[in-house]
Amino acid sequence: MKSTVEHLSPTRVKLAVEVPFDELKPNFDRAYKKIAKQVRIPGFRPGKAPARILDQRLGRGVVLEEVVNEAVPAKYGEAVSEAEVQPLGQPDIEVTEIEDGDKLAFTAEVDVRPEFTVPDYSSIAVEVDAAEVTDDDVDEQLKGLQARFGTLTGVDRPVQSGDFVVIDLSATVDGEAIEEAQTTGMSHEVGSGQLIEGLDEALEGMTAGETKQFTTKLVAGDHAGEDAEVSVTVQTVKERQLPEADDEFAQLASEFDTLDELKDDLRTRYARVKKMEQGSQARDRVLEALLEAADVPLPESVVQSEVEVRAHEAVHEFDHDEQKLTQYVESQGQTREEFDTELRTNAEQAVKTQLLLDRIADDAGVQVEQQELMERIMMQAQRFGVSPEEYIQQAQQANQLGAVFADVRRGKALATVVQSATITGPDGAEVDLSELFGTAGDVEGETIDEALEDATAEGADAAAGPTDPSDSTATQVADADSDASDPESPSSQVEAEPGADTEVVGAPDSTTRA
Repeated sequence: MKSTVEHLSPTRVKLAVEVPFDELKPNFDRAYKKIAKQVRIPGFRPGKAPARILDQRLGRGVVLEEVVNEAVPAKYGEAVSEAEVQPLGQPDIEVTEIEDGDKLAFTAEVDVRPEFTVPDYSSIAVEVDAAEVTDDDVDEQLKGLQARFGTLTGVDRPVQSGDFVVIDLSATVDGEAIEEAQTTGMSHEVGSGQLIEGLDEALEGMTAGETKQFTTKLVAGDHAGEDAEVSVTVQTVKERQLPEADDEFAQLASEFDTLDELKDDLRTRYARVKKMEQGSQARDRVLEALLEAADVPLPESVVQSEVEVRAHEAVHEFDHDEQKLTQYVESQGQTREEFDTELRTNAEQAVKTQLLLDRIADDAGVQVEQQELMERIMMQAQRFGVSPEEYIQQAQQANQLGAVFADVRRGKALATVVQSATITGPDGAEVDLSELFGTAGDVEGETIDEALEDATAEGADAAAGPTDPSDSTATQVADADSDASDPESPSSQVEAEPGADTEVVGAPDSTTRA
């Protein structure tokens, strides 16, 4: 086989492949065997008709088509290996010549992982907020704990923010009742903002038995983006009474004997939360600086695939009705053109992030521990309300375990960047985040095959109980809510598999939809 490669652009190549028919003999043997089993020829048992009879009865073209369909993908893979390129997505293949008994020739155009220079991330310096816990923070945490043990008492006065009310709701659009917006006896905390816009403002000052109308824009359902006239009736008003913050409450709400001990524990716990928030902020700002410094050519087919995924997700929320999506976008003060432009910008940023982190992972030799992969799988399983075993099975069926691995690997790559960057607080002092991200050079792990094999084997054991997300450190902070490679939550269109000769475009949002 002979092959040549032509670089059409920094992100796309054209392979020209020529295969002598001598190399196709095994393909012809398999083709004749397969065809013989599929047809019935008088005088021959199924699968026993010789090649010359098949050629006579069916024509040589049938056999050549079978050979080409089998041989071209395999020879394409060989050509990719010889050219030492890393394809992204499926190739556009064109058979250019078939000379029976002589040669088979075809071309393949495909987007490839581009070559680019990784910025010196050791020179990145960012500032993050302080992680100190104030007395006010502790008091706020204590009030939250008190609220969990509070009691609701009916009051005979106008509604105030923080009250709990039982209400009836109904809505109309252009005089037509909206069935999904009708409800009675609904409990609601005033000021929580958990229901429709404008409701809390309407409720404040109302009394039990009173009805009020107000106008709001619907954000979901068949009338998303349209103005609706809403009627709300207050049935009851209750206020929450908090227990006294004293030693007795500490004993009721915790394992501690005194309020001071409880406050110390709340301070310690909240300090961990603040540190995680500081780590997340450092991660985001370091990634932003890294992307700003990097010049990464973007494969158009991968970007377009990401755009299509995001567009599908957006319209899916409106039952695939483009008009409803447009109405909603406009209700948020944005034109559809602006929305589409922003969607593409975010897709480009996602692909750039993935390519950059994959390259950093390759250069740093980043691998993934089986435990890290299992932690991600269990987090995702918990997020979607399925067992880890079921999540693994679904990911295997969708051929997307590699995408899960890729996201974890990118998270570790980002951690290596944060490790090398300079992180300072508001006072200019350097912030130590080694507890969250490890120390520079800590990239040991397993190969993808080892990690995936172990994760699959232990899926059933993992189903016994997910790990506590609060116990994880570097991987979770670097991963940014289960999509490490992109603050805009990319759909893992570019899969990274260390040592693999080729890479493919993953199914839409494969990591999070398995």
